[in-house]
Amino acid sequence: MRFLSWRTWALGIKSVMLHPLRSALTVLGIFIGVSSVIWLLAIGEGISRKAQEQIASLGAENIIIRTVKPPADQVVQRRGPLVYGLTRDDYQRLLALPAVEQIVRVREIRRTFLSGRYKIDGRLVGCEPEYLELAHLEMEQGRFITHLDLATEATVCVLAAEVARQLFPGQDPLGQTVRFDDKYLVVVGVTKPRTPSAGIGGSLAAEDYNYDVYIPITTLWKRVGDTIVYARPGSIEGEVVELSQMTIRVADLDAVEQVAQIASDILAREHVLSDYAVVVPKELLRQAQNTKMLFMVFMGLIAAISLVVGGIGIMNIMLATVTERTREIGIRRALGAKRMDIISQFLVETVVLSVAGGLTGVLGGFTCRPLMGLIRAGVQRWMGEAFNSLPEVIRTVEPVLVPGSIPLAFGISVAVGVIFGLYPAYRAAMMDPVEALRHE
Repeated sequence: MRFLSWRTWALGIKSVMLHPLRSALTVLGIFIGVSSVIWLLAIGEGISRKAQEQIASLGAENIIIRTVKPPADQVVQRRGPLVYGLTRDDYQRLLALPAVEQIVRVREIRRTFLSGRYKIDGRLVGCEPEYLELAHLEMEQGRFITHLDLATEATVCVLAAEVARQLFPGQDPLGQTVRFDDKYLVVVGVTKPRTPSAGIGGSLAAEDYNYDVYIPITTLWKRVGDTIVYARPGSIEGEVVELSQMTIRVADLDAVEQVAQIASDILAREHVLSDYAVVVPKELLRQAQNTKMLFMVFMGLIAAISLVVGGIGIMNIMLATVTERTREIGIRRALGAKRMDIISQFLVETVVLSVAGGLTGVLGGFTCRPLMGLIRAGVQRWMGEAFNSLPEVIRTVEPVLVPGSIPLAFGISVAVGVIFGLYPAYRAAMMDPVEALRHE
């Protein structure tokens, strides 16, 4: 076959090298296209994995039910505080479901914490011992809340890393006293710093665990109660909330969605207001995986446009080459070259250009991760405030090379070169030898 002849390839490579700048610019178009495919798919995969990790951290076997403040149109004007959200009775009803293995209760309240002349705003979190594992917390010093603390309603607390650092700079917090309102707590532990979680879905807000103070939930109920009063200019408002969140752990993973539906039905019967939200991480994970596929296809299509533009560049260059080499084509035809010989020659040149662009594009694709790190470091250095205002997932995302993107991008680059090189090659082969020899 003429196309596979080594002489045809040698002649094609030689012809390409005769115009190095022109060839380099043509290769650049393919290089950008191939690199774009690999880069965009890698960034898309990195963002997708980050989102799926956030969802998976909630536990596929868990069902999260959170208290949400009811919309204003459901709240009837009344005397006294607004009563809404999950209750201790809800906990007992859901705990009676046969497939439920465990329910972890949480109550969260915003408070200002003090120690001597130091103070910090944070969250007072009434919780149970299982919350340590549920929130993926690790102890740096001391211990976490125990079942004995719950039973005795102990006035002890565990500080998050940032709270401990600001309230006790240069000191050992263990055994020290923390105050909020007119209440005192003894520090028994400090957690390690934890990366804030991004918001997931419309009902699960982002959480920063580094400003928390954890106490037994029974202690919170006894010392603080369910009624929270907010003093605002000209008015005093109150709310009554018993539980901020319940996390249901289901024994059988296959029963998660069924239990979630039953739990929703039970709560719907007991709650007149829309004051709770049910989040099923298993469903969110499935949706995230489907979204990932759509996202990857969309990103791939955008990148493929760059390859098409590169292919148009190849066609443009080859058409100009055909015009410049009209006399050469006429001489070859006069010496006995067939039309297929001319087509093979020009096709080889386009394939050489597209293969060169594809190979350099693949090498450029492998630089995605280090270059993203350099770009991120540069933006953080020169535009620190704007960088810190970006969502956490964007600030920390790491591109992940998709193995299939490399052969895909390279294969498309070669295919684009062949497809866009066919017309110039055919046009060159169809020239009349006599007219070609007359060309000046």
